[in-house]
Amino acid sequence: MLEKPDAANLLATARSLLMEDILPALPPEKSIAARMVAAAIGLALREATAGQEWQQALQQRLRGLVAAPDSRLLQCLSEEIRDGLHDPGAASHAEIAHWLHDYARLRATVSAPKALL
Repeated sequence: MLEKPDAANLLATARSLLMEDILPALPPEKSIAARMVAAAIGLALREATAGQEWQQALQQRLRGLVAAPDSRLLQCLSEEIRDGLHDPGAASHAEIAHWLHDYARLRATVSAPKALL
């Protein structure tokens, strides 16, 4: 039986090949496009390797904070925030703020990891 590389491994290999072998051989006017492709591959790689357990834990916590079906959890939370249900002084404020902090951190881990430094 042959071993199959996983998606994260393939993405990392493709990005490395692009940056180390292909990019140096490109004319300068094509390097920006290649760097954009490398950035997109990097984003997909971070998304592929972002902790599924962490995402599931965040979703489970949100289920305890918002009464809505899973498919509408974020939408309902947004509506509740707009309606002022989680404003300072509300019993749920601290817990919602903590959840939003953790959610923003997860999103930044995927889309803008340098922002976390």
